[in-house]
Amino acid sequence: MVVLTGASSGIGRAAALAFAARGDRLVLAARGLADLEKVAASCGGSPLVVPTDVSVRAEVDELAEAAVDRFGRIDVWVDTAAVMAYGRFEDLPPEVFDQVVTTDLLGSANVARTALRQFRRQNHGTLILCGSLLGHITVPYMSAYSTAKWGQRALSRALRQETRDARDINVCQLVPGSVNTPIYTSAANYAGFVGRPPPPVDTAERMAAAVLKLANKPRRELSVGATNRLIEFGFKTMPPVYDALVGSMITRLGLSRRRVSPQQGNIFTPAPRVEGGPLRLGRGAVAAAAATATVLASTTVVAGVRLWKRS
Repeated sequence: MVVLTGASSGIGRAAALAFAARGDRLVLAARGLADLEKVAASCGGSPLVVPTDVSVRAEVDELAEAAVDRFGRIDVWVDTAAVMAYGRFEDLPPEVFDQVVTTDLLGSANVARTALRQFRRQNHGTLILCGSLLGHITVPYMSAYSTAKWGQRALSRALRQETRDARDINVCQLVPGSVNTPIYTSAANYAGFVGRPPPPVDTAERMAAAVLKLANKPRRELSVGATNRLIEFGFKTMPPVYDALVGSMITRLGLSRRRVSPQQGNIFTPAPRVEGGPLRLGRGAVAAAAATATVLASTTVVAGVRLWKRS
């Protein structure tokens, strides 16, 4: 029996469909009822739909009560609920920064508190928190989101330490890199340009497969992203170089050329999610571009050597 908070779109939606495909009983939660009902219809099997704002502790408690009333227990709780804001820290309205941290960090704490209470009662359960590569590194223009995800990473570590006495209770964290979800275009934006995931971009379905892997065989952390480890290495081992380069890289790769006026996005109220957005290059496209560049470079070098020998 699986509870999913943040199930209305992106990784949460993909995970719900994946759990439904293998026959799990589901409770789907997010702020927006309309999108939740669409996901429930796609899942089939009459999942329980409970509109829930994870930043409101009482609503999270009520969600758990509804799940247990319907199904008797909670085996897995997956929390992917998140919001995002773009802009320099000094340009973000304080209330926007605070709400991102409230949803993405304190919301996860609310979920963890409620889930662990139920897991203790039934002596088993797996909590899967959706973190981010930005919980391991930092980039400019995303200070609120990165602050929240670093905090969530610390929370996950502390919870694993505190549940060592319960061998059948697991706390896991998924660490996605760039993923093709609506969070970028629905984000609050004070950067002037619509955000996008830097390449290479993975699908939400790839992340959903990782969520199921954690549910089947829990582990402390699962990082999914073609360049996650490389970026982390640069962040940790070459801070001056990383800091000198990351600003221009985010401006070119993490922000599109589509202008946008200052807006709150879906930070405070749910909004219909629209899939897609400005140019999003997946692993295949990036690999093909890299291969093409390599071939062109090699051809140029070979031609240059031949000309040099003839001269």
